[in-house]
Amino acid sequence: MKSNVTMKIAKNRFWNQWWVAYELPTLAWACVFLLLLAVSCKSDSKDELVVAKVYVPEAPSYTDAHMWYIEQNDRGQGADVFYIPSTWEFDWYTPDCVISHWAAPSLPLHREHMMTEMTEVAQYMADGNNFYSPYYRHITLNTWATLNEDTIRRRYEAVAWKDVKNAFEHYLTHYNQGRPFILAGFSQGGKSVVELLKTLPEKHRAQLIAAYVLGYKVTPDDVQKAPWIKAAQGATDTGVTICYNSVSDVKYLKSVISAPNVMCINPVNWKTDATPATLHDTITVTLSPEHKVLVLKGFDGSYLPNILNILNVGDYHGIEPWVYSENLRQNIQQRIRAHRQPTK
Repeated sequence: MKSNVTMKIAKNRFWNQWWVAYELPTLAWACVFLLLLAVSCKSDSKDELVVAKVYVPEAPSYTDAHMWYIEQNDRGQGADVFYIPSTWEFDWYTPDCVISHWAAPSLPLHREHMMTEMTEVAQYMADGNNFYSPYYRHITLNTWATLNEDTIRRRYEAVAWKDVKNAFEHYLTHYNQGRPFILAGFSQGGKSVVELLKTLPEKHRAQLIAAYVLGYKVTPDDVQKAPWIKAAQGATDTGVTICYNSVSDVKYLKSVISAPNVMCINPVNWKTDATPATLHDTITVTLSPEHKVLVLKGFDGSYLPNILNILNVGDYHGIEPWVYSENLRQNIQQRIRAHRQPTK
């Protein structure tokens, strides 16, 4: 018999869709394709690949509705949710053998991957809310696998961050109309939320209900540069940042996504101390105040795909938006109500 949490994950279907329907066949074809490229792209004079250039996909125009996933479900008591999806693509090659380290929103397969996440997250974040999620040129899994913060930062800032910033500016100008909003993102999307918070003008900070940084970190440098980034202390405070990462043991912290980190909250009991909480009847979720991370016991993450031997290896990075989805759904509604209550 399946445990409650196994049934819950199966209900979300996300990782089955991601790995079986998309990445497994994509990875298989990629192996064949790259093998062919290794032959076709070889120099006649040297036994090495000719990869002299890097391909940067065309920047999306956010005036094009095709570059957005939008649901408008607010009936008067909700808010806006601006959601930034995570990392989907591996490094890939153009037909003329030029490598790319970024997703291409113009490619149907890349769009389909991102939309898989957008639609699944919208099932709980768009409940009674208007949901806006941009397709963007996110950096690839191979970039994260370098484990080199400088490489990650350089590639992210050169391309992905420009898209996120442009999309958010377009959202504020054309969609928001002064409404209260939530920022949310998973993994690379969580990184983007932190970057948006650091550059958020004061006039828009008053509109911010909360920011959800799922599966990423908020560093000491982040809060030093932007002291208005405040950690959530409970279930109903507003204008705050909700941040967490999940692992089986603190020894599996990954520096590129979860350390150093200055804030963490348990999304099951909404406490910032080590009080354990029970999730789906079988999982114990305990926050480590020292390491600012969630330690899960009783969860079997063996079904999660090992991503380039850096993610889902002792950590539970792949479950961050899904295993806590009902907790997040309820909490989003709680914080919206708290924000809407008149000041006494």
